[in-house]
Amino acid sequence: MDMKIELLAVPVSDLDRAKEFYVDKIGFNADYDIPVSDELRFIQLTPPGSACSIVLDTNMTTMAPGTVKGIQMVIADADAARALLVEKGVDASEVDEQDWGRFVYFEDPDGNSWALQQIPARD
Repeated sequence: MDMKIELLAVPVSDLDRAKEFYVDKIGFNADYDIPVSDELRFIQLTPPGSACSIVLDTNMTTMAPGTVKGIQMVIADADAARALLVEKGVDASEVDEQDWGRFVYFEDPDGNSWALQQIPARD
């Protein structure tokens, strides 16, 4: 039986601010922004090339804004990714060199944390 992760909730305090951050600064695609009711707005965003999306969450789960830590995305070039993030005004870490990859870390405006991993070349 196949099981695929397709949607992760990211708890935020301000939907518009979070959408602007992820779309304009990180480069996610804005897939949906649908008002479901007076209390619920469904905003789905997808990183370029990803089969998994995020939904910005203000009241769909019990998670508090900023409590998601360590979502990881794979990238081709850590130096280029960091340079792009910094150019867009994101407070991105220096490239962290590990035996299992090169990493760049950042947080969204609420403190949800992300890791970008450049996987080492396989021999």
